[in-house]
Amino acid sequence: MSNIRCLLVDDEHLALALLEKYIGQIPDLVVAGVCKSPIRAVELLQQEVVDLLFLDIQMPFLSGINLLRSISIKPITIFTTAYPQHAHEAYDLDAVDYLLKPYSFERFSHAVQKARDALSLRRAVSAPEGVLTVRVERRLVKIPYEDILYIEGWKEYVKIHTGQGKVVTLESLSRLEETLPAAHFVRVHKSWLVAVSRVTQLDGNDLLIGSARIPVSRNRKSQVLALLFPIHR
Repeated sequence: MSNIRCLLVDDEHLALALLEKYIGQIPDLVVAGVCKSPIRAVELLQQEVVDLLFLDIQMPFLSGINLLRSISIKPITIFTTAYPQHAHEAYDLDAVDYLLKPYSFERFSHAVQKARDALSLRRAVSAPEGVLTVRVERRLVKIPYEDILYIEGWKEYVKIHTGQGKVVTLESLSRLEETLPAAHFVRVHKSWLVAVSRVTQLDGNDLLIGSARIPVSRNRKSQVLALLFPIHR
């Protein structure tokens, strides 16, 4: 499995420091963001690719429970709190675990494994199977379909953006469009091809994948809406 991108949300500095310490001891966990403000966390969830959310409950202005209720695309979530009475609500929101502070590294590791299992299942259901092979200078590079976020046409090259970085190759965007499975990748602009499952929202004429904004051409917008946001049909 590829790295698991984590967002940490807690209004207490010591709680965030402990989470970062524990995460640093687990190789496949990567901190994608750290928030003391739940309002800022909602913004980050719209901008960044987040696989796993560590979420406190009692916070000013917006509780962790209401934060999770407010977002349509929910990451795998582990609640971290000093209050046991909210466990029922947390599991109603499909949280994979509920860590009561203070918790040990062993208890944390157990929760992470549950999250890892849930994420593997989610990726198996939503991620396309297969590998794209491209030439990078004198090398042949294999890129699993599930790692691809979007592909950008750039002069006579293309940039293949993945969760681990980007790969630049002398390729045709049209050939990649023909090669990749149409159910999972869609051309949204003459210069852009996106992974359907990685799109988080449409903002005006731009699709958001993590912090990237990908333009949708006017003549493709109805097709893109029908595929990515079927509620608009």
